[in-house]
Amino acid sequence: MDLEQVQLVYNSRHFKSLATGGNVSQALALVGEKACYQSVSSYAGQIIYLGTKSAHMMTLRSWRERIDFLLKQDSFVEALSLAWSFHESTAKAVVGLCGDPAKRKGVVGDKMVEILLQFTEHALKKCPEQGKIQVMEQHFHDVVPVLVDYCLLLQRLDLLFNQLYCRLLENVVAKGVFLEVLESYIVADRLGHLTTPIMRDLLAHYHGNGMMDSLERCIVHLDVTSLDIQQVVNVCWDNKLYDAMMYVFNSGMNDYITPLEKLFSVISCPLREGRSLTDEEVIMGNKVLVYISCCLAGRAYPRGDIPEDLVTQVKNQVFDFLIRLHSADSTEEEDVFPFIRTLLHFDTREFLNVLAMTFEDFKNDKQALEYQQRIVDILLQVMVDNPDFTPQHLFVNRNLFDQVLEFLCSPVDDSRHTERQQEEIFSFIHNLLSMPGYSAEEKQAVRHKALLHVKELVCVDAQKSSDLVLFHFSDQVESILSMLQEAQLQFNLLRCLLGPRDGPCPAPGLTQDLALHELFLELMCRFAPEQLLDFLQSSQQYRLEEAIQITDKYHHNEASAYLLEKKGDVHGAFNILLEMLKEKLGVLTGDWTEGSPEEESARKQLEQALNTVTEFCHRSSVGLNQQQTEGLWFPLLEAMMASQKNVTGARGKHCSEVLKELTMKVLNSMSTFISLPAIIQRILQDPVYGKGKLAEIQGLILGMLDTFNYEQTLLETTTSLLNHDLHWSLAHLHSTVKRGLHPRQDSCIICLQQYKRKQDSSEEIIVFSCGHLYHLQCLQQKDCGLEQNPQNRQWSCYKCSSSQGGRSVPLSQLKRGRTASLAQASVDCNETSLANPKRLSGYTYVGLCVMHLFNVCIFPQTRVTSVHHDADSERKKFFVEATLDHHQEQSWDQLRTMYRGPSRLSILSELSHSSSEKSGLLLQAQTGADFQLKLSPPPLVEE
Repeated sequence: MDLEQVQLVYNSRHFKSLATGGNVSQALALVGEKACYQSVSSYAGQIIYLGTKSAHMMTLRSWRERIDFLLKQDSFVEALSLAWSFHESTAKAVVGLCGDPAKRKGVVGDKMVEILLQFTEHALKKCPEQGKIQVMEQHFHDVVPVLVDYCLLLQRLDLLFNQLYCRLLENVVAKGVFLEVLESYIVADRLGHLTTPIMRDLLAHYHGNGMMDSLERCIVHLDVTSLDIQQVVNVCWDNKLYDAMMYVFNSGMNDYITPLEKLFSVISCPLREGRSLTDEEVIMGNKVLVYISCCLAGRAYPRGDIPEDLVTQVKNQVFDFLIRLHSADSTEEEDVFPFIRTLLHFDTREFLNVLAMTFEDFKNDKQALEYQQRIVDILLQVMVDNPDFTPQHLFVNRNLFDQVLEFLCSPVDDSRHTERQQEEIFSFIHNLLSMPGYSAEEKQAVRHKALLHVKELVCVDAQKSSDLVLFHFSDQVESILSMLQEAQLQFNLLRCLLGPRDGPCPAPGLTQDLALHELFLELMCRFAPEQLLDFLQSSQQYRLEEAIQITDKYHHNEASAYLLEKKGDVHGAFNILLEMLKEKLGVLTGDWTEGSPEEESARKQLEQALNTVTEFCHRSSVGLNQQQTEGLWFPLLEAMMASQKNVTGARGKHCSEVLKELTMKVLNSMSTFISLPAIIQRILQDPVYGKGKLAEIQGLILGMLDTFNYEQTLLETTTSLLNHDLHWSLAHLHSTVKRGLHPRQDSCIICLQQYKRKQDSSEEIIVFSCGHLYHLQCLQQKDCGLEQNPQNRQWSCYKCSSSQGGRSVPLSQLKRGRTASLAQASVDCNETSLANPKRLSGYTYVGLCVMHLFNVCIFPQTRVTSVHHDADSERKKFFVEATLDHHQEQSWDQLRTMYRGPSRLSILSELSHSSSEKSGLLLQAQTGADFQLKLSPPPLVEE
């Protein structure tokens, strides 16, 4: 910074050593020649320099002044760049731009809009009126991209298309440059939607100037909702813009077949007449092949992907189009399958290549494989039987043709050939019975032959045979089963029909045929007993009595127990499971070598059987009384304890410890349903534990007492945590209540008058929780009341309700909501119950306090009456009505959701209720009928 003109004061007499008689060093005297002493000072963001003749003050420009300085020099591009740096908070030394980031961006954005409008006006005024057209175009090429860039950055397409474009329309050159500049933004996918007037002008300009390639590139990148589809289709067809036409049909109307029909109508005529194709027709034919390949692969043409919900539909439509017998405008001379014939004549190699690549992706798609088979049949019919295709055609395309016809194979591989033939049997039968083009007599003959050889079909592949039965023979299942004769084949077919399957679901007649399911159940007992229980649990299509008879016949005890439990015979099912457990106990207590694999297997089987019985007792005990529950658990306990008497031999100690461990598991499980004294009494009565010393049963009793102590500690800790949580919530709400309302400003939002100005009369002021302040008269003029009754009128914030698109919310809606109900309830409590807390119980009073605190915390509006006195200008405030506006209703819902979850009081009440009946290993002396959980907040700790 050059301060020469300031003539800064420096070189005082002290530094020159004049004041001290020269008693300073030479270095200090030399520095004194240039030393500034109290000549520069800063104050309030300003720097003050003391000159010999005057004082000079310097300060930084504000952000607006910096922009305006550039605008005065007509540097619009630099001004926009500087403003954008302010918008993105990347500029340095910014003065005068503070506050919320969103508000800062809004202020800077408005300034940039002003600059863009000024830039447009300046460009139109400075445009040379005479001279070469290239000069004028270059002038606007320097302006229009800047306008478009910053409008896109600000996301102000309305400004670009409405205001700026309307101004540029006044100049023909500017209009043309604007429309041509849009191409680069559209192709780069930065601009995907145009308004209807601009799209109309774009079509006219590009068409009038012969820019059809550019027009096509723009169309395939634009949102079709901004296009006049009829106009665009006509322009594309007239100017041979086939890519754009396909894009409009596909994206605009989800029509993937009409473009094919239009293109085939052009290339089929010269091929049918034997004429050679023009270059334009060759290009069109190649586009057809690429278009078909994209549709079958799930890709959109010329760019993008087909929506996922339309992929399968488009594939089926294209396949149906290719295998049509005749075209829509066919004549008598037209051959069958005209579209496949046309593509084969156009380019046999490429068409087969498209099919080969497509079929590679359809190996797991049954529907596509059916179309594949149909196309293979048509290809064979057209290419082999048609004299137009010479052996040379077939020889040239043999490799590609082998890929299309997947059922063909190498002649030296007989096993593969047989497998392929077997697979093709089912596809051949299905295609003949389902595809169009075959007569009823042919289909009936195929059905008859299939039924005659149904046994061989099931032997080859039972799954595919079941698919044929579901599709074509669902009404003849019984006759087919009788034809099979062998039980194994019947089971294989029924397992594919009635078991879990990935293909089509069985017909309703099959799923509701109980006799068929029972036959399958009986066959499963014979051939797949390991799947029996899973089938019974997943299927409901059988009669219980018949199913029980079948499982008893084949001695499947676990399945019989499941059916008896389902029937409701709890004790019958328990007896079966108990007998199975006793068998496993007998196996374990047999003569085994300790640590042998057989012993380990027997132990695992016993644990599995014990888990099954225990889970059954758990499920069944819920709906039984105490006596019936003891009838389940005590026989199980006796069986486990009695087995320990049979332990003999050298391995007796190890086996006894295993059995005692399993017995302890039973005790822990049954303690949930049977009291501890009853269990101990039954243990002491048992001969195994009744004799001998206390040390023999000490482990069992101590284990049970440890479990009791653990559960008691857990309950006390949980109760303490819940008490502390509730107390913290009440303390937090209480601190929130103490906060007062603070208006954001001292003036009314509507009339903008400060309420302190009127000193001669009283006025009523209403302050809302959002911080907005109003005169009562202003709200009455704006009709912001929620209720028309003058005596009990409630108000809503005018500014907040206006920003939401409506003036207010009807009071009837508020009263219907839970929020209004809570607010009303809390007011009632304030007037009645809270006034006399001694009449209420502890829980009721706490609940009313919580409701009152919630109501006060979301207090939506406060009416303030302000009375002015000439002497001291005191102001008195009092609070009256309360209601909920939209913002407060959302706040209440958020607060209510935050405290939602399993209700803590309901959990403790449930624990109290359950503990009064039967609560794990709690002693009855401690869980009597008068047992209750007392909830009280912990004492406050002063910090």
